[in-house]
Amino acid sequence: MKMSLSRRVGAEFIGTFWLVFVGCGSAVLAAGFSRLGIGFTGVALAFGLTLLTMAYAIGRISGCHINPAVSFGLWAGGRFPGRDVVPYVMAQVLGAILAATVLYVIASGAPGFSVHAGFAANGYGAHSPGGYNFGAAAVCEVAMTMLFVFVIMGATDEWVPAGLAPIPIGLALTLIILASIPVTNTSVNPARSTGPALFVGGWAIEQLWLFWLAPIVGGVLGGLLYRGLVSGAAAEAIQLAEADRSLKRAAYEMRRAG
Repeated sequence: MKMSLSRRVGAEFIGTFWLVFVGCGSAVLAAGFSRLGIGFTGVALAFGLTLLTMAYAIGRISGCHINPAVSFGLWAGGRFPGRDVVPYVMAQVLGAILAATVLYVIASGAPGFSVHAGFAANGYGAHSPGGYNFGAAAVCEVAMTMLFVFVIMGATDEWVPAGLAPIPIGLALTLIILASIPVTNTSVNPARSTGPALFVGGWAIEQLWLFWLAPIVGGVLGGLLYRGLVSGAAAEAIQLAEADRSLKRAAYEMRRAG
């Protein structure tokens, strides 16, 4: 049974809050904590596990997009109605902003805290963790989001056993973050980028457009790529079935003639 739009966008709000609060929180509060910090690996696992757990919690309500790029990608892939994209995106952004607000209140309780240290914001050039330039950041975000949506499309296809999809999707996000934190601090999610950027201000706001455009382009490409691949595979299967029937018919006619 399909849930009402209000219930679905409510689930998206909660899910995105969880993703940004725990994912970005792991980076802001725990990644560099003295000698016990969780580092890049811990941050990647935090994001992946938040997505996995929330997919089980709200997957049957809203599909657990919790990412504007995923909503656009699923629309391009023919899995999501275009009329629902804007309400989903609005709920996701609001959830991310609330999460960043709560995280700011917590983080600012520590002595010496400065939001200008980054606050898990995404950036390129001087604001990339590894100093990667604009071109590298753009390509990374497009490619990573494209593959992320491709995995989501495949993991949620009808032939995959019910209940297993959150596992490969969560692992995919973990792998993406492990690979791309040094490049952009990893966005692949415009809502996740927006929340922290509003608190950092300045350069984070100026560069935010890239972390909307690149993930959405990548998401749409991923949806189209999977859709084209499946359509091509279906057409090939039909052709093979027709060829098999033709061969069987020819064999039958030969037996009758003999």
